[in-house]
Amino acid sequence: MSSIPEIKSNQSVELLQALHILTRDGKINQDGRRKLKQIYHLYHFIEPLLSEVITKNPDFTIVDHGAGKSYLGFILYDLFMKEYKLGKIISIEMRAELVKNARELAERLSFERMVFECLSAEESIQLSSLPEQVDMVTALHACDTATDDAIQFGLKKQARFMALIPCCQAEIAQLLRKNKNTSFSKTPLSEIWRHPVHTREFGSQITNVLRCLQLEAHGYQVTVTELVGWEHSIKNELILARYCDNPRKNAENRLEQILQMLNLEELGERFMRKY
Repeated sequence: MSSIPEIKSNQSVELLQALHILTRDGKINQDGRRKLKQIYHLYHFIEPLLSEVITKNPDFTIVDHGAGKSYLGFILYDLFMKEYKLGKIISIEMRAELVKNARELAERLSFERMVFECLSAEESIQLSSLPEQVDMVTALHACDTATDDAIQFGLKKQARFMALIPCCQAEIAQLLRKNKNTSFSKTPLSEIWRHPVHTREFGSQITNVLRCLQLEAHGYQVTVTELVGWEHSIKNELILARYCDNPRKNAENRLEQILQMLNLEELGERFMRKY
């Protein structure tokens, strides 16, 4: 590994090969370098939160929600948890084949403190065997409303931290298109999403704005940043939320007003839900 300076000395070669960062013969190509740069940028933001968590609760729990192939969980385990030999990661994914493959990889790597659950979003909230409170919820490129599922899970489980990278925010764009004629007569702001390309981009933007307001209304301090270095991915917005038990006073009102102004009241049940 010393011949590849980008890779840290304690990283698992087998894991990096399974994630297609290293080739089968242990080399790294340009695509692998880009992927590795993504990983390190994301870890740069999450590692300080993990270090804080471990001082407060050595038996900490991270939940990777809508985990897909569990790439993020494996990387966090490899870069952080493997060294400290503390805590556990629970990966939640509803596609059985992905859960099966992730379990097999974790077994091969001897990542004993990784747990994989084949559950829907609603099942993950209701399942009594999962902890009542978790330390961190992550969601990496969870498509469309899967990021909202992760937030709802985090709110229900009183997560200390959430780290979210949303993807494919299609739902609100569809609603904006559906209600476009009504919105034209309701507010001149509808010009913002009159053209299809603007509908898509504005829908994506307002989705994350609503998510941030929702988190702030529940007592989280929210930071939104761009993951510099993710040049090949247009979905590089990172939402970091820290629970401070200090709800922003006007966040809920702003959230409700935006839903009304944009003709999105049907989403009120989700974004205004109490936990």
